Amino acid sequence: MAAWLTAHLATVLICLVLAAIVVLILLSLIRDRKKGKSSCGCGCGGCPMNGSCRQKK
Repeated sequence: MAAWLTAHLATVLICLVLAAIVVLILLSLIRDRKKGKSSCGCGCGGCPMNGSCRQKK
């Protein structure tokens, strides 16, 4: 196992960095969603899907 790990260390490190980036992106999206921010970057007032993307509080 140690020999395989040393032979593929660069690949393992790159995969770990990419996985960390994906986790940070997902956490950012979840945090924005909880704050009520729109995913498209604009307000929902002019959107044709206004009533179906989010429940009104």
